[in-house]
Amino acid sequence: SAPHRRHTRSPLSSCGLRKMMEVEEKETKASLMQQKLEDIKALEESNLDKAIKSYKELIATEDPEREIINEKTTAIYALGELYAQRGRYEDLRNFIVDTRPFFSTIAKAKTAKILKELLNIFAQIPNTEKLQAEFCKETITWCEKEGRSFLKQRVQARLASLLLDMKQYKDALALINKLVRDVKKIDDKILLVEISIVESRIHLALKNNPKAKGSLTAARSAANAIYCPPSLQAEIDIQSGVLCSEEGDFKTAYSYFFEGFEGFDTSKNWVKAKQCLKYMLMVKIMTNNSADVYNIINTKGSSDKYAGIEIQAIKAIADAHKARSIHQFADVKKKYSEVLTKDWFISTHLNALEDNLLVQNLLRLIEPFSRVEIEHVAKLIDLPREQVEAKLSEMILEKKLHGILDQGSGNLILFEEASEDKTFKAGLDTIKELGNVVDKLQAKAQRVLLA
Repeated sequence: SAPHRRHTRSPLSSCGLRKMMEVEEKETKASLMQQKLEDIKALEESNLDKAIKSYKELIATEDPEREIINEKTTAIYALGELYAQRGRYEDLRNFIVDTRPFFSTIAKAKTAKILKELLNIFAQIPNTEKLQAEFCKETITWCEKEGRSFLKQRVQARLASLLLDMKQYKDALALINKLVRDVKKIDDKILLVEISIVESRIHLALKNNPKAKGSLTAARSAANAIYCPPSLQAEIDIQSGVLCSEEGDFKTAYSYFFEGFEGFDTSKNWVKAKQCLKYMLMVKIMTNNSADVYNIINTKGSSDKYAGIEIQAIKAIADAHKARSIHQFADVKKKYSEVLTKDWFISTHLNALEDNLLVQNLLRLIEPFSRVEIEHVAKLIDLPREQVEAKLSEMILEKKLHGILDQGSGNLILFEEASEDKTFKAGLDTIKELGNVVDKLQAKAQRVLLA
């Protein structure tokens, strides 16, 4: 007869059971930490000091198995944001320094990512560029001691950007040139793109547009060789738009700013996206398309992420430009001076707009006259006589106005614009061609005689 077989369920191995228990324990620990983070977040408004203390305790929690690194990272970002929102830059700086022991327990790439984000949080506090630069220098020294060249180069790139913002162009350029050489040796394309963009911005600030374009071309070449993150591609686009604006190509600039806006919006970098939106509106005003400004504000600027005093200021500029009113322009500049002057791009083009509007108004007012008192022109435009006189002198020198200023009588004497007589030019061209014919005939005659 067939042998009797015993059918038994194979027991779970002790090794597999232990692994399951470890996974469950790890998930439980992580979920407990997440719940603790939510509880601390709720404390921020009611008991700030206790919330700060709780965040620090969570970050300092012993974690030999590295089970709660993500939760600790979240706590680091949350505490950094808390200090930045309250403007406590010294506490934020000390906190980043105190976090260094945690960095030694995680991967170097992860450390670079966390520190980069903390520096971005630090940058949210206004008027702290000098403190940020000092902190970057301290961090570079620490990186050299710890042998963290990967992190050091990224902090150096941030320091160069800060030196640019502080208008220390010579130091920024020297640092960037050294950094470019070092990064090319290790062939870090992503960092090379970032550095090339900063280098382009430095050259643009120094009014060296050819070199600025060269650096931007280098950034594009490096970006084409790798996968370029949307936020980094958007940085290239915004710099391209700025350079096109400097050359007066505002239509192309708008397309670059639009691409930059989409990139930053996708990356959820609302600050940079808002900057692109402002530049989009500004170039539309520069091309006399005020109607498009209102459409863009209604479609993109109406979102809570972008609505605010900065967009209101650009809209006020569009209103003044549409009304062709010098005084309205002056009122807008006075009302929104803090917002408009902190961005060099907006400030520069706003001054160009105002200057162009003043020229157009003056030309319209003096058009009926052949001789007019400067004082009368000043009354018509309702501006100080000295300002009007200086502007008229500038217009005459730039040949925007055909006339002279009679200082003795205080009059502006206008001349009729002489129409170009094409007869003289045609006569000169004919004589020149005849001269060429005579020269050729002479050369031919000499060859015949010599033969």
